[in-house]
Amino acid sequence: MTNKRSNFISWDEYFMGIALLSAKRSKDPGTQVGACIVNEHHKIISVGYNGMPIGCSDDEFPWAREGDPLETKYPYVCHAELNAILNNVGFNMVGCTIYTPLFPCNECCKAIIQSGIRDVVYISDKYAATDSVKASKRMMDHAGICYRRLESALEELTISYRESDV
Repeated sequence: MTNKRSNFISWDEYFMGIALLSAKRSKDPGTQVGACIVNEHHKIISVGYNGMPIGCSDDEFPWAREGDPLETKYPYVCHAELNAILNNVGFNMVGCTIYTPLFPCNECCKAIIQSGIRDVVYISDKYAATDSVKASKRMMDHAGICYRRLESALEELTISYRESDV
């Protein structure tokens, strides 16, 4: 009798991997973020990445981080978490978990709370000292949203598109 593999990835690593892969679709030259929303049965409800809204050309809107506010990306780009919520095709998100590499900003936090998502799993909280993330945590704490940093021994996961590796 053959035993099953023992070196498979956890559910958390799998869904964060989907979020990280989704981030690769972002056209943002500075920051690429993805998000993956999952229900309690480990089914993916939706995914998203940071980018311009549908109908707003990636080539015609700015990607700058500094300068005249209307000539930067900030008033235009939809964050990954918001895109994942908006990309949902009608599934109930109450009780779901959202995986995103970067701790959500206050604007995404509001959408997370309103959608009924109950858990947030992230990798980096590098903006923890900002007012935006402080506001996010305050709202999540008040609304009873659980958030936690992904615990994993993985440093990287390689995906191959070579036929010989399939």
